[in-house]
Order: sequence, then C-alpha cells, then structure tokens
Amino acid sequence: MNNFQDFHTVKDLKFDINKLKNALNEVLKIKSYGSPKGITNFAAICLNQIPGKPDSIKGNNSRGVYWTKPDHSGKEVSRDVNLDETLYTEFVKDFEHTYFKEVYKQLSSKFKLGRVRILLKEPRSTLSWHRDPEPRLHIPIITNPGCHMVIENVAKHLPADGSVYITNNVKYHNAFNGGEENRVHLVACLTDYKFQ
Repeated sequence: MNNFQDFHTVKDLKFDINKLKNALNEVLKIKSYGSPKGITNFAAICLNQIPGKPDSIKGNNSRGVYWTKPDHSGKEVSRDVNLDETLYTEFVKDFEHTYFKEVYKQLSSKFKLGRVRILLKEPRSTLSWHRDPEPRLHIPIITNPGCHMVIENVAKHLPADGSVYITNNVKYHNAFNGGEENRVHLVACLTDYKFQ
C-alpha cells in the first residue's frame, strides 16, 4: 500500500499549464538558471527577493540551509547559509509581465511564502538526501515519467498539469530526474505550513 501522507494536493487551486510553460520561456529569455559557486546538480531562478536587495537571490541565497548525512557514519551536518524566508516579499520586477506574477499573487493570498523559485533538475540527475527547514509548495511545469520525489521511503511522480502540491521537506527526501529532458518546478518555501 502506498502512503502519500507527506504529499498533499491543494484542492481548488490549479493553474494553466500552457501559461506556466509560456512564462517559463519568457523568464529564460531574460535570465538563465544560476547555481552557487562550485555546486553541481542545482539550478534556480528566484522570482522574489528581499525588498530592494537584489543580492538576496544571488549565489548561495538561491539555495539556503539544509541538513544532510553525507557519508556512512550517518552523522547529520548542516550545509549552506541560513536565510530568513519571511523577508522575501518583493516580486522581481523583471518578471512582472509574466504569468508567474499572477501565480505569485494567488499563492500569496493563500499561504505565507518565503522564496519562490523555478528549480531545474537536469536529465539523469538527483538531489542529495537531505531535509529542509520548512515544507515546500510545488507546481510542476515540465516533467517526464522518470521524475520522482522521494520522501523517506515513498516515491511519487508529480504530473505537470497545473496542480499544486505541498511536500513535507522537513523529512529526509530527494528528487531525481531519470528521464532525458529537463524537470522544471516552481517551488515555494512555506513559512508557517504544518503537516498533520
């Protein structure tokens, strides 16, 4: 029996997948994916920032703190920089003409958001086994059958049909793209969401 209690589909909230794909193409004409220096298999474009502080979305600020168990010892270690997600309240002006602005407005009316990012997982790549400080909201934009998110011992494919999902990223998890095309999700940090 599959147990998807750490994957929540948000009812009564769905976005136009074609508009999401068009918005992604518009953003990619303006900005390319960025990665913190020396980091592979992670790429992001931030859609919001700390008001008046464009540096708040550069470098390691695009990733933020997480915890991992990097070796056989099983000892947990912290990686990257601590961020105050509640400060990320200004939508990036360069992207205000895109459908993402409308998506951001709707999500902000229902949830307390931290950083909202477009995250790329390239073909045949995976994230580390890690946990985050807070749950995450996902809207898949481009995916394929080889893309799954794993939370503890449960794997789930999130289809790109405009649906909105909340994942329990405070538990150990990863995401992998076993396909041969990019996986792209809009991912928002949820600063006050609690799983039951």
